[in-house]
Amino acid sequence: MKSLGRRSTLVSLGRAAAAVGSVITQSVPAQASNPTQPIHSDARPTIRVSSVGELHTTIDRANRNSGSVQILIEPGRYAIEKTLVITAPSISLASSANELGTVVIEGDAMRADARIGNLIRVSGSDFQLSGVTLQRCGNHLLQIAGESGAHRPRITRCVFRDSFEQLLKVSYDAAQPTSGCDGGLVEDCLFEYTAGIAPQWYVGGVDAHRAKRWAVRRNRFRHIASPSKHIAEHAIHFWSGSQDILVEGNVIVDCDRGIGFGMPGRPVRGGVIRNNMIHHRRNGDPFADVGIILEDTSDVTVTNNTVFLEHNYPSTIEYRFEATRDILIAKNVCNRVIRSRDGGNALVKDNITSATRDLFVLLEAGDLRLVRPIPNSGANT
Repeated sequence: MKSLGRRSTLVSLGRAAAAVGSVITQSVPAQASNPTQPIHSDARPTIRVSSVGELHTTIDRANRNSGSVQILIEPGRYAIEKTLVITAPSISLASSANELGTVVIEGDAMRADARIGNLIRVSGSDFQLSGVTLQRCGNHLLQIAGESGAHRPRITRCVFRDSFEQLLKVSYDAAQPTSGCDGGLVEDCLFEYTAGIAPQWYVGGVDAHRAKRWAVRRNRFRHIASPSKHIAEHAIHFWSGSQDILVEGNVIVDCDRGIGFGMPGRPVRGGVIRNNMIHHRRNGDPFADVGIILEDTSDVTVTNNTVFLEHNYPSTIEYRFEATRDILIAKNVCNRVIRSRDGGNALVKDNITSATRDLFVLLEAGDLRLVRPIPNSGANT
């Protein structure tokens, strides 16, 4: 493999770690199904709501009054009447209970003709969402509008399920070269399609354009898979000028594509992909594909991930196109080859590519903890 270019991958690792600061931690199992963290609490005014009408009214009032409020939602099912639009800064929506699944915000249908397109659209900075289940809509369950200057969103301990398009979207305006969303966090959440497959191909988990200094860690992704026509988007995808991204400690099960950085002409510069577990069973998904893919990506490390694919796709990790350079792919445990496509360049070392099923605990899908240590071969095997 071609050696690293003018900037070493160690420099990239340091840059990405510095960019996300204290969010760099050792990987632990995702907590979405068994939350243990307390609900958010701070010095902002707190308003409790217990009906759809109160929820709409309180958000409208918070926007008019320049935000800076915490809205605690009492347990219940909230079939909203229109998109919840957040325009002011420092607005928090959080469950008043510390038990996930007790607060559900939902639209009318998971169809293209649904009356509710997005459940929540955010254009204000420092938005927080915690302990809430979002489900059923025609577009996205949550859209963060980077083109409107929405920065530093924090999404923790939430469930995203059954939208007709990408579950969580970070949008941008290609005509505004300085726009984008800076400093986001998605942590301890569950993203899934409950039918075991998505309703169409244009779906994804976290789909982020021109995002900078984001961390996506300790989440679970299930069944983001296309039923027909084309391959689905990735469970986690950063592209279109995204920079310094951390993707760590996630569990991805039965998704067409696991983690993706970049696309041709839509690069990612700087990041870390580490300690993720990606498992795709032989379940008949028609477009089952690669576990991790880098396209038009530079200054990224891919380390200590486990990728176990039981379908027919030939490779677990890919790096594509000549613009993909200054990449380190090391100490990953896989059951298929790691390969370059279309001139991609990377330093590939100390990986295992012949892992077998008996090496993993597999108490459930995605449980790719090792039964016993694997001696590092020092090269692909």
